[in-house]
Amino acid sequence: MPEEPVEPSGDRSSASMPLRKGLPHGRILIADDEPMLLRGFDRVLSRAGYEVITANDGQQAAELLNQMEFDAIVSDISMPGMNGIQLLRRARERDLDVPVLLVTGAPAIETAVEALEYGAFQYLTKPVDSKQFEQCVDKAVQLHRMAVMKREALALLGTNQSLAGDRAGLEASFERAIDTLWMAYQPIVRARDHALFGHEALLRSKEPTLPHPGAILDAAERLDRLPELGRTIRAAAAMPVHDNPESGLLFVNLHTRDLLDPTLTSPDSPLSRIAGRVVLEITERASLNEIKDIPSRVAQLRSMGFQIAIDDLGAGYAGLTSFALLEPEIVKLDMTLVRNVHKQSTKQKLIRSMAALCKDMGMMVVGEGVESVEERDALVELGCDLLQGYLFAKPAPAFPSFSWGT
Repeated sequence: MPEEPVEPSGDRSSASMPLRKGLPHGRILIADDEPMLLRGFDRVLSRAGYEVITANDGQQAAELLNQMEFDAIVSDISMPGMNGIQLLRRARERDLDVPVLLVTGAPAIETAVEALEYGAFQYLTKPVDSKQFEQCVDKAVQLHRMAVMKREALALLGTNQSLAGDRAGLEASFERAIDTLWMAYQPIVRARDHALFGHEALLRSKEPTLPHPGAILDAAERLDRLPELGRTIRAAAAMPVHDNPESGLLFVNLHTRDLLDPTLTSPDSPLSRIAGRVVLEITERASLNEIKDIPSRVAQLRSMGFQIAIDDLGAGYAGLTSFALLEPEIVKLDMTLVRNVHKQSTKQKLIRSMAALCKDMGMMVVGEGVESVEERDALVELGCDLLQGYLFAKPAPAFPSFSWGT
């Protein structure tokens, strides 16, 4: 951070600042009991176009939380009266999503663990490089805006949880489902040139007592056989792709617990052998909280060549956890957002904002569940890069033909 003394901050309006093109401006609260560092943090973010509000201690910062909303909070961990962890707790009482960046001059494992346990977005040690600091705040603000949009989507659409199948004879039903399991493939089409981008592999089975993928997954979870199901799906999905280089990227759905399966990263597994052509879809409908070391697990998958996608955006868990932990290359809008989008201005506004923010973060956006020409054209106009749905092709054995639609 800059060490030279700078003028202390007052309330600033981002409209009066020299704004940098493309920057996600917002209001930032900074709490630190060291005046020089407080001014340094203030100066970096003010120059970047943010409205900066400062507090000399945790108690003053907590009072400011009662008066206004913030896009991100930066706080020293060690402050008199109320420390950074306590301030984080206070912030969560008012805003479940606002990112909190905690800064310390005396890093310790216990402090870092406590910070992460209570949901700190970032744990930074002093002295903090000004460029790194600015980038961390930029990212925090972007993810906060995505979290707000996701909550808007949940409020608009509600949740759609799959119901479990009957437990009677569940073991036998699951065995038959595994024995008759097969994969259907649905094309994913590029919006700019209407060409094939890839296929999503979709779970299917001939077992009538488990009539849809949700029922099979629920049975596997109840029987503690998710690893077996995941390995079977991944092997079946990869099989036809090996000999079909023209099939594009392969999108494969993962249950969050699949991230714990060592065979996922085994170089000898069928999917690993084509990792450079595979996008692993992780749904927003399942919590990532029970999975430890997600960043390192995802980094290992990326080192093997896999890409990561977040599925069901807009209908899963609210907040910014999935984006912060996974940093996906691709996001897929939930089909409930897509349905009749050409008729609903609220959906249009939400999708346009989501698509623009995803592009700012370097992510491609897929609109899935497209069933009509009107939905297709609306999604293209709103900024979706890729499209998927019955309009182009229904899921079928590898590999169905597709069209742009009439």
